[in-house]
Amino acid sequence: MQSFSHIQADAAQQMLKDNLATLADIRDANSFEAAHIEGATHLSNESLSQFMAATDKARPIIVCCYHGISSQQAAQFLVQQGYEQVYSLDGGFEGWRRAFPYVSQG
Repeated sequence: MQSFSHIQADAAQQMLKDNLATLADIRDANSFEAAHIEGATHLSNESLSQFMAATDKARPIIVCCYHGISSQQAAQFLVQQGYEQVYSLDGGFEGWRRAFPYVSQG
């Protein structure tokens, strides 16, 4: 069975800057609304089917959570759904914010 990969914030930032990946943020809606990585899509149980219908399975997906733990389970789920390149953001949103302090607010 295929598995997801881990990605560091700097490599993820470069992929996103070059529009080579989609960023899925699985944190709760209030946290996402308060601050998120620019260009992120909020992915929840409610938005999952819409996300899957709109996202090409060949396009790389980077999954982000709070600290890089729960994103691993979500990333593996997406692999099981047929997505070919799925990454879990090491350090999650908090790690990203330490590396790149400017994030989208509200």
